[in-house]
Amino acid sequence: MKTRKYKIRRKPDNEKKILIKPDADIELNSVFSRIGVPEKRPFLPDSFQLKALDAIKHSDCLVTAPTGAGKTWIAERAAEAIIESNQPNSTQNAKVWYATPLKALTNSIYGQFSKTFGKNRVGILTGDTKENADASIIIGTTEILRNQLYDAMHTGEDLNCDLVILDEAHYLGDEERGVVWEEIIIYLPVRIPVLMLSATIGNPDHIAGWLEAIRGKKCHLIQESRRPVPLYPLFFHPSGTLQPLLKNAHQPGKTALLHKKTLEFLKDPSPPEISLPGRLPRFSDILRVLKQFDLLPAIFFLKSRSDCDGAIRLCNTHLISAQPERKAALAKRMGELVSITPHLERHAQREQVEETAAASHHSGHLPAWKVVVETLMSEGLLDAMFATSTVAAGVNFPARSVVILNSDRFNGSDFLPLTASEFQQMTGRAGRRGMDNIGFAILLPGKFMDLNHAARMVSAPPVDIQSQIRIDFSMVLNLLLSHSPEQIRGLLKKSFASYMLNRGKQGKYARKVYGYELEHLWEDFIAHLDFLQEEGFVTEDGSLTDDGIWASKLRIDAPLMVAYCLKHGLLPQNDPALFAAIMASFVNEKEFDDESMLKHALPKLLTREFLDLRKGLRPFAGRLIRKGFDAPNLYLQPAATIFSWAQNEPWEDVVKRSVFAEGDLARLILRTGENLRQIAGLTFQFPEIAKTSEEAISLILKEPVVTF
Repeated sequence: MKTRKYKIRRKPDNEKKILIKPDADIELNSVFSRIGVPEKRPFLPDSFQLKALDAIKHSDCLVTAPTGAGKTWIAERAAEAIIESNQPNSTQNAKVWYATPLKALTNSIYGQFSKTFGKNRVGILTGDTKENADASIIIGTTEILRNQLYDAMHTGEDLNCDLVILDEAHYLGDEERGVVWEEIIIYLPVRIPVLMLSATIGNPDHIAGWLEAIRGKKCHLIQESRRPVPLYPLFFHPSGTLQPLLKNAHQPGKTALLHKKTLEFLKDPSPPEISLPGRLPRFSDILRVLKQFDLLPAIFFLKSRSDCDGAIRLCNTHLISAQPERKAALAKRMGELVSITPHLERHAQREQVEETAAASHHSGHLPAWKVVVETLMSEGLLDAMFATSTVAAGVNFPARSVVILNSDRFNGSDFLPLTASEFQQMTGRAGRRGMDNIGFAILLPGKFMDLNHAARMVSAPPVDIQSQIRIDFSMVLNLLLSHSPEQIRGLLKKSFASYMLNRGKQGKYARKVYGYELEHLWEDFIAHLDFLQEEGFVTEDGSLTDDGIWASKLRIDAPLMVAYCLKHGLLPQNDPALFAAIMASFVNEKEFDDESMLKHALPKLLTREFLDLRKGLRPFAGRLIRKGFDAPNLYLQPAATIFSWAQNEPWEDVVKRSVFAEGDLARLILRTGENLRQIAGLTFQFPEIAKTSEEAISLILKEPVVTF
């Protein structure tokens, strides 16, 4: 199913008007009477927080608690206990590693910890940011931590760390990223305690049991189900009347069912519609209803980027214009935030945000612009944020209400029904601790909203996590740095998949994917090993050759293809802009029509270099495919775009001539920069190309992609 792109017209003069008038069911009077700001009281930690802090002193610990319950407070206090044990003038101070799955969350935690502990005690490590790497507390992405564990195993040195915190631990079950989490837990020295934090895990007992089994010490499971701010689900009737979504919603032991008035709406053979067919609703009217009942600020979760951008065009100036002091404060703060770069100062959506107090937030925007929007929202200067569901994971800017328009979610290829975990990640943003007595999840009717499914998700248990362990060439090369093939087989037996083999439904899944004794996983390892031996990266006895040793350092998107290019001199050696362009084609994940691209007036140097590269790689790619491995297609479009950017063409011109949204192009550039950094590290083996890589990095990592 393709993403719907709505064409939004501002003046539907001759079209049927849909009237939305603020009203609320009388049954909600008692609920709305609870709206307000709680009385200020001294902070007192909850019992689950204290239990977790006590547990992590002498064991591993897994904490599951709703979003906003205070898991980060546990992390702060646990980190504080470690670094406060440091002695003055000590040569080996205690350190903490705080790992997150998302760069945005890493940046957020880094900012928060810097305020708490001081910037001199906190460092950050992501693929494109490295600051204060020797600090007592390191905030970084899981991939960086995994790579440090690879290096420690290779050198035989113990990881310089005394506590590892794994935030958003449900990413262990993420199809793409979960393998990194699993590797970290397998490789982490037993002496280093691990604190795992998550809001949504269906089988935390299995994860705690797995840690105990492979690490040989207790893993305390601390579970908290109570939300710090109670959640009340509402149904937004197309007339503008707010109604209870459920009955029995807060009665223990009773199944939450759709409220009779919601059922009446579903049974209506010709129900009123909240918007014209194929159109988004008039969000100005919806905001007016929410404002009437003091339900703002709100985060609206929409299906697509175009919907988010279209939504702010359907807001008006009425709400913020009625509060001139607040409008002035918003404009002033906006000016401060965008002053960091001229591009943000003239951002296409700046005026809309200032005039409507509503903003769009999605991956198509520049990282720096998303930070502006997040800051305005977290400081209470916006009434509404229109976001795709990805914003629900990990970024901390809750609101009084969340408004959900769709009961499904695009996973990159298809629309699938929201899982309980995904739904609860969204609704977890409703209700701000210390700022709200109650939070609201508001469901809007529409073509893509299955109210029955959404109602079930309100109280459904989180989804069980499955192992996502898999073999790739980078893993095999890095493990062979320090292990024999037979020792690697022992490591694989420590996987979560191995632990789950004989455990109910999850065991059935694990046996199907990995085999009754992990034979499928081992066969996959052997297939990778055989290919590496055939290509000269591994010896017959399973040791790395000289080429295998340097290739293991390429922790990048297509390590083996790039390694082959380096071995055979297929990459441009002395042209940094051209080198950056060629590397972008390895990073790119989109498909393009290169035949039409070749008809454009592209620089001959780029076209010739690119076609020579594809021709040189063709035999190797063929061998990969014949052995059953992926060989990514290389496209000219991303290379041409990065080539223009590296040659100092203005950002606006580069974006206009490319097929990339600003955020997508920024992500391509940042990931290309990460790949270039890896190659820049090969100074001994390829000094000329390493130097060119360094120069290429400086050509592409500049404003507005990065800010200084």
